Amino acid sequence: METTFIYELIGYAASVLVAVSLMMSKIVQLRIVNMIGAATFSLYGVLIGSIPVAGMNGFIVLINIYYLTKIYTADEYFKLLKVTPGSEYLNAFIDFYKKQMKTFQPDFSPETNKNQLNIFVLRDMVPAGLLMGNLDKEGVLSVDLDFVLPQYRDFKIGSFLFNEKVDFFRAEGIKKIVASPGSDQHNEYLDEMGFVRKDNAYILAL
Repeated sequence: METTFIYELIGYAASVLVAVSLMMSKIVQLRIVNMIGAATFSLYGVLIGSIPVAGMNGFIVLINIYYLTKIYTADEYFKLLKVTPGSEYLNAFIDFYKKQMKTFQPDFSPETNKNQLNIFVLRDMVPAGLLMGNLDKEGVLSVDLDFVLPQYRDFKIGSFLFNEKVDFFRAEGIKKIVASPGSDQHNEYLDEMGFVRKDNAYILAL
């Protein structure tokens, strides 16, 4: 195999990685894949003797490292905010993001939803996530919606909600949280948060 052809394959691989990264909604995954693509492009630039290509993409790698470090080390403020069913802001939030919500959880229906528990997760006082569900007499919370804005999909909100705030749920009389499967990405999120798949449901015992 000729060396020139190998170099071209490296360049094509770098192009694919960068293109794929730009189609990702999760900011952390986007930056990681983009960083790998830029690093591959930088290598390609070195191999073909192009200093501008190698230098520019090396700089992009450093930018991604900077923001990834910032994401994982930032001292952020999280807070739960309960809202009543029919809240004007709640309705406006759902109306604005309903297409994205149904992409992750196709069974969610804002028109017929009458939830007992509606919780916004504030991240630095910005409404970044929304959990909606109904609580039965047995202490089982059936989740109708668990949605996080695209720019905050780094699992921090889920970890705060389902790991750090277990006492909040217990104080509400909740013993178990049951969520329905959604998209592959949503199911991956539930797995990451500690939910266990049983039949056609994801269950988190508190």
